[in-house]
Amino acid sequence: MNDVSATGFGLVVKATKTFPSGILVNTFADDADPFDLPAVDIAATGSDVNGNMVSWSTPTPQAFTINVLPGSEEDENLSILLEANTAKRGRRHAGDVITVVATYGDGSTMTARNAKLTNGSRGNSVASAGRLKSKPYTFVAQDFDRTRAK
Repeated sequence: MNDVSATGFGLVVKATKTFPSGILVNTFADDADPFDLPAVDIAATGSDVNGNMVSWSTPTPQAFTINVLPGSEEDENLSILLEANTAKRGRRHAGDVITVVATYGDGSTMTARNAKLTNGSRGNSVASAGRLKSKPYTFVAQDFDRTRAK
């Protein structure tokens, strides 16, 4: 039988300048996917002038989104990271190079290196249900590895 439980999942987000010791992320959203890792295209295809298919490999960065509870310690720290890496007039951004290590309940890991924080919300959005919406933080990583559970 296969166990697909995500219990025990956690993240460490390290940013070279803003959080060199890392941010521990264990409090995740309950109204959005806590960790979203979409599929990426690793090849492209086309046809030559005679209709024959051709293909080529395409290096593709891996995007992923972390959704946390608004107002949590994780949200506060990721907000600091977002603000530090936001370009503004008259101020240099931190230029953090980010590493994210995900640890799954089965002991497997995923490591995203040479990543950038590319998207996040600067404030709290309100849902029609009368509660604050979860806060998404999107990253894109150049290098991506994973280990399997033993």
